[in-house]
Amino acid sequence: MKRIFLATLFVAIGFGQANAQDAAAGEKVFLVCKACHQVGDSAKNTVGPVLNGLFGRKAGTVDGYKYSDGNKNSGITWDEATFSEYIKDPKAKVPGTKMAFAGVKDDQKIKDLIAYLHTYDKAPVTISHERRELKAGARASASTILECNLSVATHFQSIDSPPKTLEIDP
Repeated sequence: MKRIFLATLFVAIGFGQANAQDAAAGEKVFLVCKACHQVGDSAKNTVGPVLNGLFGRKAGTVDGYKYSDGNKNSGITWDEATFSEYIKDPKAKVPGTKMAFAGVKDDQKIKDLIAYLHTYDKAPVTISHERRELKAGARASASTILECNLSVATHFQSIDSPPKTLEIDP
């Protein structure tokens, strides 16, 4: 009876591990991706962009990589669900993508690949300069609006009250 229990326990543990994400197995899956993509501290854009810090990043924003319009305008922010859908059939998920890859169809391999890519969540990646300029412009516009509002408010202050000075850091 004890042997049957132990055998059942080992089988159950084995099934649990088969369904979990496995970064080591994901590294093997990544060998296919490695033909076009790099990860790690010294990763560079090649045929495809660097995949460091993929999850939580907007599609089409790695500095120095020339993305297709389809990818840049996809509106995707990468998370596990979106990546899973994409990696199964990139051209179906993002029409017009340059990624010429048939896809990874096996759900377990996708989970393992995701686990492997998560090991590079904090590895260096530079986000497109164009996107940073846009954000800086947005801050400057907000600052300008605030300055205008303060100017109008100051104009309507009582003449007897002392002027108020506020410094704004854009």
